[in-house]
Amino acid sequence: MRPAGRSGDLPMSDRRQSPTFIELFTPKLITVLRESYSVAALRADFIAGLTVAIVALPLSMAIAIASGTTPERGLFTAAVGGFLISALGGSRFQIGGPAAAFTVLVALTVSRVGLDGLFLATMMAGVFLIAMGFLRLGTYIKFIPYPVTVGFIAGIAITLLAGQIHDLLGLKLAAAEPAEFLPKVKALWAGISTINPASAATALATLAIIIGLKKVRPQWPGLLIAITVAAVVATLLKLPIETIGTRFGGIPDSLPRPALPDFSLEKMQAVLPDAISFALLGAIESLLSAVAADGMTGRRHRSNMELVAQGFANIASALFGGICATGTIARTATNVRAGARSPLSGMFHAVFILLFMLVAAPLASFIPLAALAGVLVIVAWNMAEKPELLTLLRSSKGDAVVLLATLGLTVFRSLTEGIVVGFGLGALLFINRMAQSTGIQARAPHVPDDKADDANGGRTPYDARIATDPDVAAYRITGAFFFAGAATVGAVLDNIADRHKAFVIDFAAVPFIDSTAANTIGSVARKARKGGVALLISAASPEVRESLASHGVRSPAVRFEPTLEDAFAAAHAGLAQQKIR
Repeated sequence: MRPAGRSGDLPMSDRRQSPTFIELFTPKLITVLRESYSVAALRADFIAGLTVAIVALPLSMAIAIASGTTPERGLFTAAVGGFLISALGGSRFQIGGPAAAFTVLVALTVSRVGLDGLFLATMMAGVFLIAMGFLRLGTYIKFIPYPVTVGFIAGIAITLLAGQIHDLLGLKLAAAEPAEFLPKVKALWAGISTINPASAATALATLAIIIGLKKVRPQWPGLLIAITVAAVVATLLKLPIETIGTRFGGIPDSLPRPALPDFSLEKMQAVLPDAISFALLGAIESLLSAVAADGMTGRRHRSNMELVAQGFANIASALFGGICATGTIARTATNVRAGARSPLSGMFHAVFILLFMLVAAPLASFIPLAALAGVLVIVAWNMAEKPELLTLLRSSKGDAVVLLATLGLTVFRSLTEGIVVGFGLGALLFINRMAQSTGIQARAPHVPDDKADDANGGRTPYDARIATDPDVAAYRITGAFFFAGAATVGAVLDNIADRHKAFVIDFAAVPFIDSTAANTIGSVARKARKGGVALLISAASPEVRESLASHGVRSPAVRFEPTLEDAFAAAHAGLAQQKIR
């Protein structure tokens, strides 16, 4: 029985085999408003939105700074992009905004093509995300192997952590901090003698407050409290440390007017790799976040609508001077725990971020950069899925190789290379494992040892003739029969025509066959026919028979029987007729 008020969250397959366009691309906000949305639900969404905004406020500024831009860019992203992600998205609980996973990519893009190039790449990524959604690619993005996901998240966490050392310790570098990992580490090491004790102490105090409050008062907004305490203490004691005001001159008290970035064909070609990376990472991050929310609530998101919403949010964010927007796992989880009921909570969160800019923008000037760096250290530590990483490293050599390759390339090369190579290695590992599961058994008992009793309750003995018959050979293929195992199976079957008068290939344990494997059986059938050997196929499913028939494996060249015993009986009947003739 379907629970009341949740019809819009059931998988489409539960309602109809082929969902309509409207069903796939209806925002969850509309689904909620069609239901009996109550005043109590509105109150719950309002409180949840305020709670998430308190968490998102310092994070948005910290992520923007770590991305090589100014703090207000993060607030623009949370306000504009976050509002549209909730209003148009396919999840009830998704909270959108700037994500720590993007810091490395955004910083590299800014250093290479500047802010205008970043805005153009973000808008192009938005177009790609919309196209991915309408092409219904959301489902397939979820198929990225788990070791790849864990590896690139851990790689992002390492690079994010490295990017905070500068502000964390108040280092004075001889030149601008490089965006790439190895040059960054080299530059940081060269400036290690310039540690600012006040910055280091502020960062440590911020970390201590966040960690301490999480243990003793987990329901309190530890990030905002830590940032506030750090700003107050630094101001009262006049600590010699950098703040948002001293480095950036504060933040504006309103949204800028929307404006298109300068673009040309040459510039679009220059930022195309960045746009593809933004779109790919945005899709993965947002769908992972939506899946996490589903797991916490029992709801179901619409993955393709989620991608479309992410696309529009990124286009709008860039128009208003923001950076890449995506669904954020930590803020989405906070939203769920705060009692959110609908996408309105995410929309309220965006409005509260905007209100902060309008009312309290001057206060942001007092926030120490060391405190914001401390916040991102906590984020980086929480991002790295340490138990899962250790489990994968111990589980199998193949998974460990995929994970380490993805992690290493993400840190030392680029996120895009890490995902692509990791996915490729994961696919090869899967193919190898599937090939190993495909086998061929010969001269073995191919019928159940314990047959059903007869009508009188007598035990039917096992017919050992199937395993020892000198004229008819039985071969059983096991597992998915596809290109990876076709050569091995084909080599075994090719030798049969010279040894037996007839042979049976049992497909009872074959759930799937691809064109390469079907062509292999077709080759064997042709060879058997030339050699005058009868070929019978038993227990093939209708789907397998259809695939075989498409490659010429059909009657009268091959005889199909429902069971292995029927195939043996038919083979012997055929041999008997040949003797009579």
